[in-house]
Amino acid sequence: MKVKVQKLDGKASGDIELNDAVFGVEPRADILHRVVTWQLENRRGTARAARERGDVARTGKKWGRQKGSGGARHGDRAAPIFIGGGKAHGPRKRDFNVSLNKKIRALGLKMALSSKAQDGLFVVDSLELKDAKTKALAAAFGAAGYNGKVLVIDGDAVEDGFRMAAGNLANVNVMPAAGANVYDILKHDTLVLTRAAVEKLEARFNG
Repeated sequence: MKVKVQKLDGKASGDIELNDAVFGVEPRADILHRVVTWQLENRRGTARAARERGDVARTGKKWGRQKGSGGARHGDRAAPIFIGGGKAHGPRKRDFNVSLNKKIRALGLKMALSSKAQDGLFVVDSLELKDAKTKALAAAFGAAGYNGKVLVIDGDAVEDGFRMAAGNLANVNVMPAAGANVYDILKHDTLVLTRAAVEKLEARFNG
């Protein structure tokens, strides 16, 4: 698959051949759903449990007379109404970590990249800026035609000037190629890859 390469301001800068095994896979909603669900589930922390009535170390001996005290009748200090008593219907420990086959995860990333290659993928030479200013970068994005939420992926590390300039743009997120994932790619309207990012992503699957 041949794609035009452009500079950040939208000017043409040649072509690049994308590997069809990575950018030409037919997307499947069920695979993408499984990978996104796996990602979001693994972001959740383990739910903490509360001690219920059977978990607190308090005596079960009846601590007062049944009648004559002028108060209610109680038989257990572990009752939920007492300070130090067990929680009534408290939360149980839940672990949300789920497993997913590595092949499915890899296939999901290929499908996410392929879905953007069909609509919403741009390839740029590099992220180097002459003027690393937010205003200048916003103007460049407008000239290049990047719409909606934009995800920019670089090679080993994001170029410092670009990262700082993009930090104040509300709808722009940047990450190195190692952080590329299905959820973030699908969540954005436009995907911008550098030449280095394309090489890293293709090598990720070929290696």
